[in-house]
Amino acid sequence: MFGYTSKIVYVDLTKRRIRFEVLKEGFLRKYVGGIGFGTYLLYHGTEPNVDPFGPENVLVFAAGPFTGTVVPSCGRYVVEAKSPLTNILGVTLSSGPWGPRLKYAGYDALIILGKSDKPVYLFIDDDSVDFIDASALWGKDTWETDDLIREEIEDENVAIAAIGPAGEKLVRFAAITNDRNRQAGRTGMGAVMGSKNLKAIAVRGTKEIAVAKLDDLMEICRNFYRGSFRGESVKRFIKYGTAQSVSTLNYLGVEPVRNWLESSSELAENVCGEYIREHYDPKVTACWGCPTGCDQITSIEEGPFKGTVASVEYETIYALGLNCGVGHFPAIVKATELCDRLGLDTISAGVTIAWAMECYEKGILKKKQVDDLDLRFGNYEAEIQILRKMALREGIGDLLAEGVKRASEKVGKGSEHFAMHNKGLELPGFDIRGLKACGLGFNTSPRGGCHMRSSAYVLDLGGRVDRFKADPKLGKMVMDQEDFCVIRDALILCSTTRYAFDASLAAPGFSNESMNQAFAYVSNLYSLVTGISLAKDELWKAGERISNLQKLYNLREGWKRQDDYPPPRIMEDPISNGTSKGSVLTKEEFELMHQAYFDARGWSVEGIPRRQKLAELGLIHVMEDMKEDE
Repeated sequence: MFGYTSKIVYVDLTKRRIRFEVLKEGFLRKYVGGIGFGTYLLYHGTEPNVDPFGPENVLVFAAGPFTGTVVPSCGRYVVEAKSPLTNILGVTLSSGPWGPRLKYAGYDALIILGKSDKPVYLFIDDDSVDFIDASALWGKDTWETDDLIREEIEDENVAIAAIGPAGEKLVRFAAITNDRNRQAGRTGMGAVMGSKNLKAIAVRGTKEIAVAKLDDLMEICRNFYRGSFRGESVKRFIKYGTAQSVSTLNYLGVEPVRNWLESSSELAENVCGEYIREHYDPKVTACWGCPTGCDQITSIEEGPFKGTVASVEYETIYALGLNCGVGHFPAIVKATELCDRLGLDTISAGVTIAWAMECYEKGILKKKQVDDLDLRFGNYEAEIQILRKMALREGIGDLLAEGVKRASEKVGKGSEHFAMHNKGLELPGFDIRGLKACGLGFNTSPRGGCHMRSSAYVLDLGGRVDRFKADPKLGKMVMDQEDFCVIRDALILCSTTRYAFDASLAAPGFSNESMNQAFAYVSNLYSLVTGISLAKDELWKAGERISNLQKLYNLREGWKRQDDYPPPRIMEDPISNGTSKGSVLTKEEFELMHQAYFDARGWSVEGIPRRQKLAELGLIHVMEDMKEDE
């Protein structure tokens, strides 16, 4: 096989056994790789309603056919399990050398089963998989763990994915850190690792990944690389990284501030990409095989946070910064470094803290209940203390470690109204009251509140739709975006590769023509890499198949139609300031788009895939898990 290794490895932590499975071409054509493999292996590898922290929950690490090849921006991997945060599909991606190393070791996927009776880490060294005692590593942060494992293995080039104290303490949004500065952050996959007493996975691979038509592939990739540097938007992205979004969203009045009480603020001036570049000159680095480089590593050279170093992206600036009323960039860098080392997802951590700050300011949480901290918006010293308490589940941190949905349900007193999540996953930093396509995409996401499962914000921000209008046509557009993003994460390509496409491909979903071009482009890449002829329509169908299997998994685990609804603040409280002042995403508007989305998907009014649709996608065999509603 080309592109693939055609081999997956099962590791049983309980029995300390491994077994291998060979993948057939028919399976590869149907599920492609990455998120497709992960979803299939999770669905078929678990019984309904397993405890996310139980040994029966499987943890899947998967690469894609492009991972580790010459295709640009393909140094990524996916992690999937039942989420302890949402109790539905848990899925997250990360970049760096870890994914390519897994491929070079000879595996398209790694499936973790059971639970170890004591802390261990795995060392995958080509064909061998060793279980190594990690008792001495338990309690160490992710960076310390990385250093100690490299020292023990005596190889600086080994790739390591590890959890910190947050994963060990089963913080429901604990992250996995790989290669120090990259995180598989969302949906609590680090907590699933912790529940299995699995501290880390180290990988050393020495095998080659052959491609089918190297010369033709190299020619396309050269054009791809050249395209990565064309245009002012690309140059701006390289210069400022994802932090460039702060100025844009603040100007448009859709930058959430102080737990979404506001949607723009003068605080943005001190944490935007332009300010960071001028005052801190961050080091621009690139992930594995990336031609652009959006990773901005900032070092604080003076003041109380001197010596702090972290890679700070837009969503972290939003969550730990503006959404908590913090406009002091060195404090955001410190909070980011803490999250990375302790193993916390920055979005979930920041949104949960912002909720607690609003509770404190409204008197719902008293000072004694928050460990005598002055938990007002903007108090970054208190925020930093809370992060440590979260990771260790100490004091108020034990409540907040449950995530904003569970925390608000426990506290009550109306705090559920401003708990900013969907299906239990804390919302990213786009105020969807003024971005209606994004509002639909956030909430139909199979993993909960998410900007990456459809990237529907490009429809609003690109000016291709009226961002203030809840239009039924958005149902089909968001569906197409979701299916394209699924294929992107199955192959695997980084989301930033859209900057390398020409203008017609920059945001697939604007029209049928652009979607056809996008799928034709990646279909050609796939054939050159794998030698498998997969027409664009067949690849598009694979994206739809994976999307539907994700929905079937969530239905099996208890998803209901109302679970897609945005939080009450979105549907009832208009934006209070800025250029989008007065905008709101009402329940009626959302239901209009929601039903149009179901119709486009071929699902029932309750959001259940119909038998005809499943038969068309080759998924009729899972119907016994469903209760059909025609």
